[in-house]
Amino acid sequence: MSGAVRAGWVPSTGPDAPAPNRRWLRWLLAATVAWAVLLAGLTWLSVRDDPPTVREQRSLGEAGPVVDRAVGELAAAAGAGSVLELVPPRIDRGCRVTPFADGATLRRAVTVLAPTGTEQAVLDRIADRLPADWRAGVRRTPDGPRLSADAGEFVAVEGGPTGDGRVRLTADTGCRPVGSGYTPAPVAADGPEVAALSAAARALGQPVPPTPELVRAPCPGGAVARTAWSVAAPGPAAPAGPLGALTDGTPLLDAPPVYAYRAGPVTVLAELTPDAARLTATVACPS
Repeated sequence: MSGAVRAGWVPSTGPDAPAPNRRWLRWLLAATVAWAVLLAGLTWLSVRDDPPTVREQRSLGEAGPVVDRAVGELAAAAGAGSVLELVPPRIDRGCRVTPFADGATLRRAVTVLAPTGTEQAVLDRIADRLPADWRAGVRRTPDGPRLSADAGEFVAVEGGPTGDGRVRLTADTGCRPVGSGYTPAPVAADGPEVAALSAAARALGQPVPPTPELVRAPCPGGAVARTAWSVAAPGPAAPAGPLGALTDGTPLLDAPPVYAYRAGPVTVLAELTPDAARLTATVACPS
């Protein structure tokens, strides 16, 4: 077919073609703007009034109290008679909440001493004592027994043996927006755990820590569990014998390099190696 134009035919693009309906275009533009405004308003109302529904919408600052309460529940479930310690919080930055937003992860842990071969029983006991809505359970894996639970607000709880005579129970936020950040609750430096830690350091001939690291967690009944941490400078391993004078009765554990005893309401744990003398003193949740 040739490109010639038949006589009498006016091309549609010519000057006499009908003009577009400008009124219809104005109505379409107005409707689009109105829909965008309505959508923005609904989004603002949802953000203001509705609770977040996924982990990525809750910041680290908002998740922090949930993690603190979870650690207190774990300490209470371990039992006041256990040899345990609250581990200092750890914040890992640099994860990605979205491809365009950085985040951070908060982890807190409780360590319970468990003789080799009893880890499964310890985890079962703890799982049975946790709140029912956590749906805690213990399963066998190739790496040993593993406890898993849901503390709510997208905070995961896991636990298992660490291979050094301990069971570690961890509450983990997963990657979150930082928000206002996580600030641990302050701990008074005049508690019995600090006094017991200082007494243990003096008995071992170690320098008394002027400001030990203090960790706390709220117990379910309103009390507070607390741990004071101290690590002496590297040196020769100190014998645990001098600690016997501080013990209320027989030691809770005497398995070098680890020694544990009770002094009043405080459980003192000493790990004495050639590299360092690590001391912790803990006031546990009441039974």
